[in-house]
Amino acid sequence: MSCPICKGETTSQYRPFCSRRCADIDLAKWFNGSYAAPSQDPEDIEAALDAAEAALNETPPKPH
Repeated sequence: MSCPICKGETTSQYRPFCSRRCADIDLAKWFNGSYAAPSQDPEDIEAALDAAEAALNETPPKPH
């Protein structure tokens, strides 16, 4: 297995990374938002609140 940051050989102590440095680089990417899941939420907070309220107010279809 190679380190996802520098592609070097990994060590068992820092797996899946090769060193503490690469592990810290990866952690920093998480903290600064470099890794993010795509979202379909509106960018505007007001639009997001309106969409959430609309979803809560929808009446589910009644079962037969």
